[in-house]
Amino acid sequence: MTVNTPTPDTAMPREPDSDVVLVERAQAGDQRAFELLVIKYQRRVERLIGRMVRDVDLVEDIAQETFIRAYRALHQFRGDAQFYTWLYRIAVNTAKKFLLELKRDPTVSDSALAPKDDEDETFRPKNEPSTDETPESVLAAKEIGQAVSQALAELPDDLRQAISLREMDGLTYEDIAQLMACPIGTVRSRIFRAREAISAKVRPLLERQTGKRW
Repeated sequence: MTVNTPTPDTAMPREPDSDVVLVERAQAGDQRAFELLVIKYQRRVERLIGRMVRDVDLVEDIAQETFIRAYRALHQFRGDAQFYTWLYRIAVNTAKKFLLELKRDPTVSDSALAPKDDEDETFRPKNEPSTDETPESVLAAKEIGQAVSQALAELPDDLRQAISLREMDGLTYEDIAQLMACPIGTVRSRIFRAREAISAKVRPLLERQTGKRW
């Protein structure tokens, strides 16, 4: 089965449980319903895979394989978790399989961990310059971005995964707990510790730029 990328201008259902409705329709044989799920999640899946592989040329192929595997396994989805949580697991496993087959280590590149301009801005460091740009403010923003990337790269794997799932993928604490197989309290603790570590790297830069202590 080949997944052809649908046109992005197709309207998505607006019901809160639209994923469940689409999955049920797809399980009943409605391929168009599955194509709507592809439209909804393709960019998020590609961003996720892009953080796992260094070769950007592989991202599209791995995303394609992810959706093919999801389609073939759709009958196994029972709604015990959110659809994206289920799809996320498939994407991660597919990316790891590709990398292992190519005899590469399934590592996350440091630069790929940094939030991109078109991603969720909730992880933008506090007071990062975004308007009225001057050469000084552009340099400051670059330094802050590099500090965030370095701080992320230095985090233990469990903290980095938790903060990435929350801030970059936008998953709920419940979904993260399911993915990481740990209690919600542990997830909250890991995210708090990750934010503290990142803040410790960024705070001196903010103080230097503003003359204030944070």
